[in-house]
Amino acid sequence: MELRHLRYFVAVAEELHFRRAAERLHVAQPAVSEQVRKLEDELGVRLFDRTQRHVGLTDAGTALLPEASRVLRQAEAARLAARSARDRPGRVLRIGYVPTALLASIPRTVRRLAATTPNLETTMEPGSGLELVDAVRAGELDVAIVSLPVPTAGVRVTPLGEQRAVAVFPVGHDHAVKPQVALEQIAPERIVVFPRDADRPFYDAVLAACSDAGISPTLIEMPHGQVDRLLLAVASGAGMALLPECVGERYADAGVRFVPLNQSPVLTTAIVSPRHTEHLPTVAFLRAASRTPDQRLQIASDRAVVAA
Repeated sequence: MELRHLRYFVAVAEELHFRRAAERLHVAQPAVSEQVRKLEDELGVRLFDRTQRHVGLTDAGTALLPEASRVLRQAEAARLAARSARDRPGRVLRIGYVPTALLASIPRTVRRLAATTPNLETTMEPGSGLELVDAVRAGELDVAIVSLPVPTAGVRVTPLGEQRAVAVFPVGHDHAVKPQVALEQIAPERIVVFPRDADRPFYDAVLAACSDAGISPTLIEMPHGQVDRLLLAVASGAGMALLPECVGERYADAGVRFVPLNQSPVLTTAIVSPRHTEHLPTVAFLRAASRTPDQRLQIASDRAVVAA
């Protein structure tokens, strides 16, 4: 069964007249009759009742008409999608990000890039660091914002800068009004954290810092890696939290206070992208992001990238 067969059948079914259907299709009438006959032979049913003065649909033709019309609409949609992709090559930028590694400068960079690149479409998908790196390597994402270290085989790593951890307390907590706090001071507290797989470098750095400070806090894991749920848990009294400072810039009014941490662990945030790419939106994003680091971060271009 070919699309041409269905196209001719639908024209005759809607016109109920072979000559008018041929005029509509801009072909000779015998060609229409021939294609309809071939379709009937292939299906093994009669689609039209024909007389010298009348053409009508049989029960089989009536059943086929809506399905044939649907197939033709889908074929047209596929044709338009392919042509659109041909006419606008490389106009989609797929960005993945670890929620605890998304610098406040990244959304601003995306907005500026969209303003200077006509018809650019951007998507932003959260995920864990290892999953995002795998997605970039597989071509499912163009870039990913992650904490280092991550496995670097087959990908390019562009460091953006360093950020420190901050302590997060509910409004009204004694520590919430302090200019800074030391890990030793929060020893009795429960610490709300994401699972290790959500951001392994940060999770490991927090545990190492607690160990260096001689404390073993009770950890309360929040599933799914959703920052807003973690902050809601802190605001509701579940405990305090330790998060990268970029989170504090994006969630300044969440019913919590972000307090600088003495002797904070330091994490490098980076963009992971394909090692070799000619995808213009990716190249433009890397250039724009590396030129506009967060003002609170110090660029760490010379910092070694160590694979996990």
